[in-house]
Amino acid sequence: MARPRKSRRVCELPRQDVFAPLRGNTDREEIIFMTVEEYETIRLIDLEGLNQEECANRMDIARTTAQRIYYDARKKLADFLVNGGILKIQGGDYKLCRDFDSPHRCGRCKRHGLNP
Repeated sequence: MARPRKSRRVCELPRQDVFAPLRGNTDREEIIFMTVEEYETIRLIDLEGLNQEECANRMDIARTTAQRIYYDARKKLADFLVNGGILKIQGGDYKLCRDFDSPHRCGRCKRHGLNP
């Protein structure tokens, strides 16, 4: 029997979840789907400047899992930037910080008043 999958901790949902080129690129109509946890690794590592270990701790997952999710997210982001199309952020296996029993009180959650 397979081990049950652990939900990843995500601070908040993205404010924008669909991205497309401003100039009409009709050559490629493909939609690239990025999960919410992939978005979260990009946000934590590339925007907030955390290393993979710190990112993993924030998301309540193993470092190797964070590394794999981050690699998948970067590949999708590169595909979107180089080849065009539409990038849509949706789905995944995650829970928002406010839904966990023990909030980790990251600065982002405190700033937005998501945790008690």
